[in-house]
Formats: sequence, C-alpha cells, structure tokens
Amino acid sequence: MLPPVMAGVDGSAESLAAAEWAAREAARRDRPLRLVHAWNQQPRKGAGPPAAAAQRRVLRQAEDRIRRTCPGVGVDAEQVEGPATGALLHAAERAELLVLGSRGRSGFTGFVVGSVALGVVARATLPVVLVRAGEEASDEHLPAGDGSPSTRTGYQDVVLGLDLGDPCDEVIEFAFEAARLRGARLHVVHAWQEPSPLGLGPGEIGLVNGPEQADEWLGFLDAVIKVWRDKCPEVEVVETVAEGRARSVLVRAATGASLLVVGRRTSERPAGPRTGPVTHAAVQHVGCPVAVVPHE
Repeated sequence: MLPPVMAGVDGSAESLAAAEWAAREAARRDRPLRLVHAWNQQPRKGAGPPAAAAQRRVLRQAEDRIRRTCPGVGVDAEQVEGPATGALLHAAERAELLVLGSRGRSGFTGFVVGSVALGVVARATLPVVLVRAGEEASDEHLPAGDGSPSTRTGYQDVVLGLDLGDPCDEVIEFAFEAARLRGARLHVVHAWQEPSPLGLGPGEIGLVNGPEQADEWLGFLDAVIKVWRDKCPEVEVVETVAEGRARSVLVRAATGASLLVVGRRTSERPAGPRTGPVTHAAVQHVGCPVAVVPHE
C-alpha cells in the first residue's frame, strides 16, 4: 500500500482545516488519507465512557468533513494512545507527509504554533505541513477575473526559502514536486545581508558591494537551481535575492502564496531537537501553509 498523507486531528478548527488541506494534498499525490487522533488515556476523575465517545466524535467529525468536501479521497481513521507529540511521531513513521493545524491569531504576529505542533516539527523525520484555522481551498488559488475567490483558477506560487550556505537537495526537491503537482510557479527566495565589520561573509561574495553583491548571490542561486530546472523543466521558476533578515524576507515573500517550503536541520544540538530561528519565525508568522522539510 502506498504511504498515506496523514493529518492529526483534535476537534479544533485548525485541525479540521489541516485535515481538509491534507485531503486535497492526498488527491494531488494520488495517496490515501489517514486521520489520526492522539489522546492520553490516563485515568482522570470523571473520565469514562463519555470521554471515549468524545474521542470517537473527533475522528467522525473530521471524516464527515472530508467526505463532504473531498469525496474522491480514500480516508481511514485511527486513535493512538499516548502523549500527543510522541504518538503522532510514531504514527507518522508509516506516512509520506504529516499535516497539523496551528492556532490562528489576528494582527501582524501571524499565528501561534501550539506546543504539540512545534514539538512534532522539531523531531519529525518526514516533512510536516502546518495549516492555520480558516484555510480554504480557494486560498491556494489565484482570484477569479473579478477578484473573487475561486478554485477553478491556477495555483498561487509555491515559495521556497533557500539558504545558499546550506542548499539541501531534500528541501529543493520537495518544493519542486509541490509546484509540479499544482502546476504552480516556484518562487525561490534567498536573503542576504552585508557582512559585518568582523568578517567578509562567505567566499568572495563578501568582497563586493551593494548591487554587485546582489548579482553575485543571484548568480549563485541560479547555479544551484539549474540542475533542478533541468530535472523538472515543466516547473516555471522565478528567483529572488533580497537584502535583509531571512525571517522578514520570507514572511513578505510568502504573502499570497499557496505554500511556503523551508528546511530544518536534523542534527542533534546540545539543547536537543529544535527548529532553527528562520524556520521558527516562518511557522509562527506566515499565513499560508508552511512545509518544514527535515534534512541532515
């Protein structure tokens, strides 16, 4: 059996949006969808059959929504026992992709990632996509000619945030495949900053100034992406280098995108598994779905 696209659900609005996004992604990938609800079956005062029935309702609610909105997707569901982060990671060992919800919050701060989602992202060995509450199928698509939302138009850009100091194949491949599946344009973005007085920066790029430095970075970016253009000629690619902090550049670039793709290094740090500062900022502040792709 093909590995499924998996969605973690807990009955919240954001998890239902994540489940529906996962169903659309399963259809794009021609994969089955598996809904997983993790719950800790620790005895609590007052817990019993009503609590168990409530857990079953969580899955049934998500299944009903998927069958109503994505009727062509094969879906099954399971409950897994244990603390949510560990249980979801264990269940996802059999999946191609894991999709989770993130709590919405208004204003410039974007959305807040819950402790479970952040814990899963920090420890997962497979790509994890975070979806905010309120995400609709039309949000992935360009508006109609009159400006109204539509699901009949082409897809918005897939945006890839690429660190040219560490351009990992797993992250680039995921972004190209996401764009190919959607027939979308891939927008590859790299942020750079002027070197500090204490160092010239990487290689010889630090020896040039201003616009010349931007041109050097763009040439480097083009060289890195060329092999992937050749592998996936059907994907239209646009490349951007922007001066500024990577987290700010990515948040701006992802405005209106259908998906933002970023990487996360899996090597253990002294403090244990964690997301890097740029990835952390992306999942906290970007409004579109964010795919975090682990790499060594």
